[in-house]
Amino acid sequence: MPSDCISFRDTNYFSNLICDYLDKREDLKLFYNIFPNIDSFKLQIEEKSKNYKPSNRQILYNAIKQQYSENSQCEETTLNIEALKEDNTFTITTGHQLNLFSGPLYFLYKIISTINLTSELKHRYPDYNFVPVYWMATEDHDFDEINYFNFEGKKIQWNRESSGGVGRFNTEGLDKVFEVFSSQLDNSKNADTIRALFKKVYLNHNNLADATRCFANELFGELGLVIIDADDKSLKHLFAPYVKNELLEHKSQKFVEQTNSNLNKLDYRVQVNPREINLFYLKENIRERIIKKDNRFIVNDTDIKWTESEIILELETHPERFSPNVIMRPLYQEVILPNLCYIGGGGEMAYWFQLKSNFEAQNVTVPIFLFRNSVLIKTEKQANKQENLGISNTDLFLKRNSYINKRVRKISNIELEEISNEEY
Repeated sequence: MPSDCISFRDTNYFSNLICDYLDKREDLKLFYNIFPNIDSFKLQIEEKSKNYKPSNRQILYNAIKQQYSENSQCEETTLNIEALKEDNTFTITTGHQLNLFSGPLYFLYKIISTINLTSELKHRYPDYNFVPVYWMATEDHDFDEINYFNFEGKKIQWNRESSGGVGRFNTEGLDKVFEVFSSQLDNSKNADTIRALFKKVYLNHNNLADATRCFANELFGELGLVIIDADDKSLKHLFAPYVKNELLEHKSQKFVEQTNSNLNKLDYRVQVNPREINLFYLKENIRERIIKKDNRFIVNDTDIKWTESEIILELETHPERFSPNVIMRPLYQEVILPNLCYIGGGGEMAYWFQLKSNFEAQNVTVPIFLFRNSVLIKTEKQANKQENLGISNTDLFLKRNSYINKRVRKISNIELEEISNEEY
């Protein structure tokens, strides 16, 4: 299949922060550690090797093995899970919400980018193993963002009451979703394959985390993708010292706010703002912010409260009940994984740039930030029509009024004023 590419800046979809990073703007070096190119990964391997605790590998391996215990897995995935025990194995990670039946296409782009990079790294550094990891956002609680997918212009939606981490949601009601979706499909073999996949994934598992693991495994298991659910007591135990630090010292707020100030001085818009405590309390049907007020720790909108000694005891006894927010989740990832690089979209990359100083203050290696690839598929008929009309790939991404102005300038000397879309 013939292919072509344009720069991210020419798409007009991405922020100046992302475009300037890809252009290696000098001012931005303050906000990341190592720029992503294939040769720079050697230095990242050396840094992560010094910083990652070897004892974490066995705990990580045991947790993932347990999570896969009820899933059949391909030989490639099995080998990658086993490799995690070895000191010369490192991960490349992407993460995403548990969108129903994948949701937006960039769910697939992120995972494909991750798998492709591990293959490229193995070719460049054959003495090391590189494992592609999909981090499921099982602790998210924004159900409205994930409870639907679009098919041929129709919104297929899962309606139910929601509270707590979405990964723990039971799959009740997805049989009704299947009926609606199935009715939109034709009677072809491909349609039957899709029906069978939906039933296997969502009607044969009890919760959304297990269903999503099955879905990603069905799509990418043969390529060695390892899927991790960090809503796990043993993994949270590894992160407990950082949670304690967050509860008592509030380092994240201090360092991220300083970084935000530096980004604002360069006219970049910050993606997230830290709180005094960047943690949620996660239990049954609850995922609410932990707040400190009058020397008490309180779970927002509940009657749950502790003294300092009581909340530390709760952490030591039940680390799985402490859930990181957007500021702390990347730190959690880098503590438990032997990770070299995180692959994400524009919004994700923007908040990773806010975190470097906090990582350094916590003595955790900053991963390489890599922007995911994007894909636009054209039919042969569309490509021929585009060529006949003299429309370039870059032209496709122009705003309508800008494109009209460009075309008029090609055939006349008249300069048109820019007209807003509202005036059409």
